[in-house]
Amino acid sequence: MKKTYHIQLIFILAFSIIKAQTVIFISEKTNAPLPKISVFGKDGNILAYSDIDGKIDKKFLDPSQEKFQLVYDNFIVATLSYSDFDKEKIKINDRIKDIETVVIKNNKPAKYVFVKGNFNTYVTVNSKLNCYADGTVTYIFDNKTKKLKSTNVEQFRVYRLIDPKEEKKMTATWDYDNFIEVPKIKEAGNINEYKNKKVKIKELKGNTKDEIEITGEYLQEKELALFGFRIYDIRGIINLAYEKDYNKSLKDLLEYNELRFIKLKHKSELNYNQIINYNNFYTTEISFSNTNDIDKTKFSTNHSNYKNKYWETPSFPNMQTIFSSFFKNDLKEQQNKK
Repeated sequence: MKKTYHIQLIFILAFSIIKAQTVIFISEKTNAPLPKISVFGKDGNILAYSDIDGKIDKKFLDPSQEKFQLVYDNFIVATLSYSDFDKEKIKINDRIKDIETVVIKNNKPAKYVFVKGNFNTYVTVNSKLNCYADGTVTYIFDNKTKKLKSTNVEQFRVYRLIDPKEEKKMTATWDYDNFIEVPKIKEAGNINEYKNKKVKIKELKGNTKDEIEITGEYLQEKELALFGFRIYDIRGIINLAYEKDYNKSLKDLLEYNELRFIKLKHKSELNYNQIINYNNFYTTEISFSNTNDIDKTKFSTNHSNYKNKYWETPSFPNMQTIFSSFFKNDLKEQQNKK
């Protein structure tokens, strides 16, 4: 009898500890979970990112950081102390800007669907920003098959965090600019394609939009050795948001967000370095056409390319201002080649 009691007590204590480590962000207006909230430390490191249930793991928060800034929808929505995370649920004001309406143009049967919008993409190494880019892009899909035909970048900026200590065998010091890229939304018009793969899919019905989270993982039990380097724990998370109660088609697409995780080290390094790539796209306009001619420029991480200050548009997802508030002049824009 005593043995059974002790086992039950152990399970209760273990459950309490696990529960205490989980914090859930919810909307103060709707009480719905808030996915895709980034938790920044005072040094600018991204320490946590909430899943589709609004959850983060408190163990990733360092008490020495003292103050934490929460970023949602590319805006700072709250500043919290470490003790604020003692609560199981934290209410957030998630309505700091008006919800942008996607413009529908030429809504007639046509050969192609044009999905136009804004994007940002950035990489962190052991939670610290490494490089950043943003811009405007139009994706062209075949209207019948919903397959992506082309990705057409119009304007973009590239920023790098200056660090002169780059060494070949110290992967934490590398410039990971080759990881930043324009979001790949090729399955956004046919999400059933994901159901045929080895992934987990969860859905969230919101007050303003319907969201889907797709997760997959590889190399969880064994590392991959390649040219003296070690790769381990590859994971991916895709979040798609569509108009509420619609058919989750291309013309209903509001957002596409992707996180890619990889642990990397040289064989001479003691610990793995956590590399995370964030890719985000926000639809602004949907149109239909029988021709696929469009102005575009080649995306490159070696320079910027823009003719006007597109990032000053109120709806633009300008994460650069948030990163610059931490890193000041160390975050350098690459030369603009108009």
